Amino acid sequence: MGVVQVKRDQMAARLTGMALPQGLAAARGAALGRLQAMGLPGKRDEYWRYTDPSSLIETTARTAAVFDPQDEPPVFGAIDCVTLVFVDGVFDAAASDDPSLAGVEISRLAEGADWAETFYGTLEAAGQSPVARPMAAFNSAFATDGVLIRVTGQAAKPVSLVYHHKSDSSDAVLHHCIKVEAGASLTILENGPAAARLNKVMEVEVADRAAFHHIRIQGRDHARRAVTHIFARLGRKSLFKSFTLTANGVLTRNEAVIEMLGDDARAHVAGAALGDGTFHHDDTVFVTHAALRCESRQVFKKVLKNGAVGVFQGKILVKSGAQKTDGYQLSQALLMDGESQFLAKPELEIYADDVKCSHGSTSGEIDETALFYLRSRGVPLRQAQSLMVQAFLAEAISEIDDEPIADDIRSRLEGWLSRHDRG
Repeated sequence: MGVVQVKRDQMAARLTGMALPQGLAAARGAALGRLQAMGLPGKRDEYWRYTDPSSLIETTARTAAVFDPQDEPPVFGAIDCVTLVFVDGVFDAAASDDPSLAGVEISRLAEGADWAETFYGTLEAAGQSPVARPMAAFNSAFATDGVLIRVTGQAAKPVSLVYHHKSDSSDAVLHHCIKVEAGASLTILENGPAAARLNKVMEVEVADRAAFHHIRIQGRDHARRAVTHIFARLGRKSLFKSFTLTANGVLTRNEAVIEMLGDDARAHVAGAALGDGTFHHDDTVFVTHAALRCESRQVFKKVLKNGAVGVFQGKILVKSGAQKTDGYQLSQALLMDGESQFLAKPELEIYADDVKCSHGSTSGEIDETALFYLRSRGVPLRQAQSLMVQAFLAEAISEIDDEPIADDIRSRLEGWLSRHDRG
């Protein structure tokens, strides 16, 4: 049986009994057409050869035991923000704050908004070239909930999206649309595992001189599976910054697709991942420079132990005419034993002649000389290793502009390392 036929059979099985949700009919229909044309992902696809997508495309989600984090305070609990709660992919109004407190326009995907009629799915559709992203097309077709946020000025408070996982067989499809108008700014916080299996898309348009900050902590439910996408389009002198901390999860695939269309735009994408045992974490990033004097940074660090697997696939595309581009890409892994793996595929594709672009990718064990230095000064072995891990991840965490949030993430990282040391 040929590969094409296998994809068709997988598609037919996955879509059996599924119907498009109400609303946004044209956008959903177009997304379904894209999905049917490209098929579901498989291990033979170039950008899926390091990550097996089978558990993400099965008809029924595999069960994932619910984790109750009794040993730590709520994530971002000390931050003054507007909290919107989703339970197994469904908005929980009773557990959420009044959205109007954020000082921006917020509505649910199920309720709709006039501006979303022409925005929903547009960045996802544009992000399908030159690399197909079928799980994102599936999302645009079948997403059942999410938020629609439009910002016309300075948001009064950050918006915190909290995802609770209550059912061990939940299968959530969430889609968020965010428009940050010219000169406006917004900070989005995300945390929680969301479901046994999660498919999430966030489309973000950052207009001229606007700023968007995104900080995400993915939940500690170890058996969960997730595929997420961020599609961003940047205007002139705009700023986009995204940071993700992932601790555990049997399978996580985070994709970021960023298009810089306005001159002097800046886009920074960073992540820190800590994996133990049956952990597979994949960061796939595609940044397109299509304007003058734009800057991009990709900084990803992974700490892997007991056979955990980390993947990084990052590309910088500099189009013709995108002169004075400054593109930086760094992916590194700290392997705590001989069984863990780091698989990296950094790429540069440049069609302009006045650019500064670089990429680096390394993996290795803890520096024994530095470890000996700490031990010789009375630092216990586990504490010395923890200090070196924190130092290794520091560059990624430093991409967060908000220092209180960065400090909170550092403290959580320290707690994670302490718990695993005890184990």
